[in-house]
Amino acid sequence: MEQARAGEYDAFVAARWPVLFHLARLLTGGDRHRAEDLLQESLVKLWFVWPKIADEAPEAYVRKVLARAAARSARRRWWGERPVEDLPEVAAAGDMSATVAERSRLEAALAQLRPQQRAAVVLRHYQDLPDRQVAETLGCPVGTARGPRAGAGPRGRARPPGNGCVPPPAGTARFSPSSAR
Repeated sequence: MEQARAGEYDAFVAARWPVLFHLARLLTGGDRHRAEDLLQESLVKLWFVWPKIADEAPEAYVRKVLARAAARSARRRWWGERPVEDLPEVAAAGDMSATVAERSRLEAALAQLRPQQRAAVVLRHYQDLPDRQVAETLGCPVGTARGPRAGAGPRGRARPPGNGCVPPPAGTARFSPSSAR
């Protein structure tokens, strides 16, 4: 029984790690190391409730733990990290400068938002969750979950570099306030 539990858990983690790590990275404003720490902390918590959650919604549980841990972590001034003498080797890859530049721009924009705003924006637009699920994940009413996102747009207080908007995917229509008049 215990081995079956461990096998299911391992399969879930192996299958969902990239997506969950990307979510954690967005929630931390692009800080890869904090994202890894938060995801590992969340997966440890998942392990303890795995028998209850495995057949229901383990990814939703991890998302909720990640969002709350990211908000809690953002309030800390120090995370207990210590520098090391030798840096790990970096794998060589092809030219990914455009992808890296876009990711850096998005992470910089997300880093300017308050932790709750960042969590609401990431859960709604990256995870594509409905407002009700964002509210459940953040543990707040739907209106409160919707509220932080309202201040994060082009007219809100926290604006990313440039015009404040992340460009839509190619082939999608753009909404312009002047075209609505």
